[in-house]
Amino acid sequence: MAEISTLTALPHWRAVDFISDLHLCEALPLTFEALVEHLACTDADAVLILGDLFEVWVGDDQRHRPFEQACVSALRAQAGQRWLGFMVGNRDFLVGTDLCEAAGLHRLDDPTCLHAFGRRWLLTHGDALCLEDVEYQAFRRMVRGDDWQAQFLRQPFEARWAVAGRIREESRSRKSVAADPSLWADVDPQAAQAWLAQAGAHTLIHGHTHRPGDESWGKGAARSVLSDWDLDHLHPRAHVLRLDASGLSRREPASRSGKPRNASPIAGLA
Repeated sequence: MAEISTLTALPHWRAVDFISDLHLCEALPLTFEALVEHLACTDADAVLILGDLFEVWVGDDQRHRPFEQACVSALRAQAGQRWLGFMVGNRDFLVGTDLCEAAGLHRLDDPTCLHAFGRRWLLTHGDALCLEDVEYQAFRRMVRGDDWQAQFLRQPFEARWAVAGRIREESRSRKSVAADPSLWADVDPQAAQAWLAQAGAHTLIHGHTHRPGDESWGKGAARSVLSDWDLDHLHPRAHVLRLDASGLSRREPASRSGKPRNASPIAGLA
């Protein structure tokens, strides 16, 4: 059984934005700019980031690098305006207390059940439910262990950065065999529905798979998958999942101009 934490929406919340899989790094300046503008311009009372905010994170001392300093400053600037929640993903699972405190982020456990607008919504990054990817699940169990993390974080920053680079290259090699995200391992429906039943929730909200859309599993169970963000390459994409009293809806990130960004539509949404 999963250990499911609880988050209760604050009384003044009228809208919540969910985003994930921004993979922020120096190579994605337009994506970073889109996040900064959305955080500054959204009318949501809370923004919940469900993993992979960063392309890679090798320890909270990374926050002192110039690009990460800019990220921390942008987050901190908006943390006083709206509630910012953060759940680690498979890329940034080493984000710790120091980074969250510096950026004004409220740490969310994976999974977390959100009580909002009279319903319960189960939130997860999604990677823990991709059970068909047996090799990744074994890797995940190893790197999420306290012993592995303690040993890794004792290494100098440069050594950790090099290890992360090798892991990313291995991941790219694996995915190059199936470059289309639709061929990657997906969330296991039975395991996901078991989590929903345990949480007393009806809708799972997750990222990780880069396959945004909505799906009904029957008997009242459903899921909404978040979009990844990439506004720096061909086929730009960035979408926000909005939750309010009327339910879930999708929209492009807010911008200072008020005009939609040049992001591709999400096909097949209910």
